[in-house]
Amino acid sequence: MIDRASSPTPSTAPTTPAVGSDKLWGGRFDGPTNAFVEEFTASVQFDRRLYAHDIQGSIAHATMLAAVGVLTSDERDTIVSGLEAIRADIDAGRFTWSVQLEDVHMNVESALTARIGEVGKKLHTARSRNDQVATDIRLWLRDEIDGLTGRLDRLLHALVDLAEREADTVLPGFTHLQAAQPVSFGHHLLAWFEMLLRDRERLQDCRKRTDALPLGAGALAGTTFPIDRALTARLLGFARVCENSLDAVADRDFAIEFTACASLMMVHFSRMAEELVLWSSQQFGFIELADAFCTGSSMMPQKKNPDVPELVRGKSGRVIGHLIALLTLMKSQPLAYNKDNQEDKEPLFDTVDTLSGCLRAFGDLIPTLEVRHARMRDAARAGFTTATDFADYLVRLGIPFRDAHAVVGAAVRIAVERECELKDLTLTELQALDARIDEQVFASLDVDAALAARDHRGGTAPIQVRAACAAARARIGAR
Repeated sequence: MIDRASSPTPSTAPTTPAVGSDKLWGGRFDGPTNAFVEEFTASVQFDRRLYAHDIQGSIAHATMLAAVGVLTSDERDTIVSGLEAIRADIDAGRFTWSVQLEDVHMNVESALTARIGEVGKKLHTARSRNDQVATDIRLWLRDEIDGLTGRLDRLLHALVDLAEREADTVLPGFTHLQAAQPVSFGHHLLAWFEMLLRDRERLQDCRKRTDALPLGAGALAGTTFPIDRALTARLLGFARVCENSLDAVADRDFAIEFTACASLMMVHFSRMAEELVLWSSQQFGFIELADAFCTGSSMMPQKKNPDVPELVRGKSGRVIGHLIALLTLMKSQPLAYNKDNQEDKEPLFDTVDTLSGCLRAFGDLIPTLEVRHARMRDAARAGFTTATDFADYLVRLGIPFRDAHAVVGAAVRIAVERECELKDLTLTELQALDARIDEQVFASLDVDAALAARDHRGGTAPIQVRAACAAARARIGAR
């Protein structure tokens, strides 16, 4: 028999726990959270940047719940209207964030209930913060990849424009940082283009694996409500849904993959930066960096320091560190969700911010490069960079390449002793090494001829560089 005198009536029954009622999850708990623990475990200080995507996901979730009959259309409209008003408040800087509410999700949900009343508490039906945050991060990262791709495209176009302009510019190509063969400066810039184009392809491939909806996985096992995940995916523009509820909330592969793509791009930026630093030094003097991208010394008035390339080079270590942090974060976690995953956001956020800044820096810097053509040409003429062309000339006379190699090596040794270039040796001196050498040898020692002779796809001949520029524009599409 029920003792009705001791049973609360519907009008007097408490709707929230008496203790711990400041927490939306507080029903299980008798005591309050330790103040330090509250601060230590909160993520709202950094995850609030997900607010627009959190609200976007909540609007889609409410829309789906109404479509399957869990919410009425009036409840849906009230919730959506409230969420849109909260988004407007946050956009305008009128929203007060609370560490006590832990994260972006609880802050928004609490504000929604305060704004629209009891119906706001229905929004969390059929979802958990586990699938909610996984959805938020994927939505956010998908948008960030699109934005980064746009900035990368700007840089790629700038490289192609400069490469086409400098197709005829002679630059010493290096191996082991020793002058090796003359190349077109435009050809060198297109090597940077190829590196970054692969980065673009990796970003787009990563986006495909990011483009899956976790919402509907619940805490780990799904939900007992008749949800329509395909509808939610369509509302949020996801290409597909995550197929396994455990994996949906536990997976951070997409974040690791993105950070790996970003790390490799930063390695490419670091290599580019190193060459910019070298080329702008007095010892090379191949380029002049615009004042806008350099700083001076507080002690040495003559200094013009290439700070932007140096800083980009340094930031590569920062991003690579974030990759290691994320890999280490995930390496020992059992399925499904664990609190450890709160630590995924700061490395991911900083990776995006760092990569975006470096893309902007190089996108602004590359079009302003001042090329010192005469200095490049003089450097290309020095260092016996046409020695291979000399050997190729001998091969065309019928001399086996290994023998031709030995002849040219002997000629270089003479030039080193005389402190002159190969072209400064006399025909008599060269014929002493092989009698078949004639006046045509000197044509093979011209740097422009060496450039033009490599007239094949992927070669450094200016005509090929211009063709490669046209092909490059087609590969990245219109501006």
